[in-house]
Amino acid sequence: MRSWIWTLILFAAAVALALVLRDHGGNVLIVAQPWRIELSLSLAVVLALAAFLALHWLLRALNWLGTSPGRLRAWRGRRAQKRDVELLERGWINVLEGRYVQAEKDLSNLLSRTRSADRKVLAGLSAARALHLLGETARRDQVLRLAQEGAGQDSRLRQAVDTVTAEMYLDQNRAEEALALLEPLQDASSRFLHGTRLLLRAHRQLGHAERVYALTRLLLRRGAIDEAQARQFIRESTAQRLAVVEESGWNDVWGDLSADERLDPDVALAGAQARARLGHPAESARILEAALDRHLDDRLLRLYAQCDAAQAGQRLGHAELWLRSNPEHPGLLAALGQLCLAAQLWGQGEHYLERSLALRADTHIHALLGNLHDALGHPDQALRNWRLACQAADAEIPSVNRLLPAADTRGDPRFSETDDTTPTEPAPPAPYAASGVYVQDETDADALPVSAPAPEPRAAATTMSGSASAEDEYFDTAPIPGVDMSQTSDGGARK
Repeated sequence: MRSWIWTLILFAAAVALALVLRDHGGNVLIVAQPWRIELSLSLAVVLALAAFLALHWLLRALNWLGTSPGRLRAWRGRRAQKRDVELLERGWINVLEGRYVQAEKDLSNLLSRTRSADRKVLAGLSAARALHLLGETARRDQVLRLAQEGAGQDSRLRQAVDTVTAEMYLDQNRAEEALALLEPLQDASSRFLHGTRLLLRAHRQLGHAERVYALTRLLLRRGAIDEAQARQFIRESTAQRLAVVEESGWNDVWGDLSADERLDPDVALAGAQARARLGHPAESARILEAALDRHLDDRLLRLYAQCDAAQAGQRLGHAELWLRSNPEHPGLLAALGQLCLAAQLWGQGEHYLERSLALRADTHIHALLGNLHDALGHPDQALRNWRLACQAADAEIPSVNRLLPAADTRGDPRFSETDDTTPTEPAPPAPYAASGVYVQDETDADALPVSAPAPEPRAAATTMSGSASAEDEYFDTAPIPGVDMSQTSDGGARK
């Protein structure tokens, strides 16, 4: 648009000059010995303008030729920058898409070709990220060293390299090395929120509960962490701090918690255990009661029921208030039964435990019933409940239905090398001849002590049907799985 305006101005000036010169018929005389040149005024003006324009374009052409090397360098720089940006964009797109091999190739190519320090560091960090995701840690560390060298003394680039390196170390659980890189980046204002989050992650891996608590509080105030995750970190770190707190530091730890955080089951459990450990059972009970008033948690109820006879009455009365609104809570009924045992209220305790057992049968309730019957002098019922408790505990342990491998006796001096080559008669099973060994049938719940050599199975069966005294001498001759299996099979083969 500007060129069109100047063209119109030039045409207007030419027209105005032509109109002015039309009424002037003067001559221009140029004397340059031995030449004498005489021109009309109009022609002289036109020639002057033509000479000016020619000189102007000549000077511009000379200037263009003189600045050509600089312009060529600038053009090559723009082309190289465009190529670098394309490689960087393509590499990052491949990283985001999961094409790490191709991304590493493009970014390594950029790292070796670019002359820009910023792009060199960006390419190195991006290539290191791709290699890290590929699991090639040795090559990743080499690329990170190149990026560190490319950063030079630029604090901004060095901070970027340290942050990315620390994040990769944390992925490998190398928290100590990551912490050494992150600590110098944490300034007083704590504006570096990503670095603070990485610090939190490092301290969590190292189990530094104090630092985890402080950093989580800081990030929560800044709004730089999810609130649910922050509550979880605060709960875990507080429980760890309370587990090792001393009397002098109790107020600092417990007083820094909000009322809602103190009612959390994990925090309340750790706090109550800490007060009980420090010799303050009444305060421990108040902490548990405040949390249980909000929600009946089985862990809190079980800890609340663990007290001596002096406190059992008061706790029993408080627990009965909870029973009014939760009459069918098995954990509460079991806690009431345990409190009755502590207060020696046998009948009421049995009532609560039987009600709890009708709702949920587990090891704890059976064990409490066994203790109750044992205190009442009922050994058969106590033994029955203890057995049920053991069976309930065994049900929670996964069984392994396979035999153990044969023992390697080659290095045992009690076995000679000729034992493997010289056939010998099988010796009688040791468990049946050893005194004081308990042999138990897989279908029988009772184990019988063996104090004498075992009779033959048929004789034992006959003696068993004969008299009560003969029953004491009978025991099952079935092989014990994993112990006598090899002997039985060998014996059968020999027969």
